[in-house]
Amino acid sequence: MKYLIKLILIPFVLSGCSATHDGYFLSPTTLSSNNFTYVKKGLKGSAKATYFLGMGGLHKQTLVYAAKRNLMSDTLLDGQAMANITVNWKTTYGILIITKQCTITADLVQFK
Repeated sequence: MKYLIKLILIPFVLSGCSATHDGYFLSPTTLSSNNFTYVKKGLKGSAKATYFLGMGGLHKQTLVYAAKRNLMSDTLLDGQAMANITVNWKTTYGILIITKQCTITADLVQFK
């Protein structure tokens, strides 16, 4: 019996977590000429979902929306726009649990 318990528990104890990262860069705002100034740099919004046995959590589009909502806590004024937008994903794999985190970063610019 002790051998069977060790046989079952050892893989769970020795297996750790792993994580993967990916992301992409979006630039809907064109900053090709010198007609803007930076208002704030490095604004960040994030959202996280946890899945147990593949169930629960939020869909990918919902995570992006929640991260964007956290990023855009203040409303933009006339002549302002988000620039240098990046969307990064981190997925952490555990034994029975998967955690996905979406982080969006951007710079706030004011056009002249």
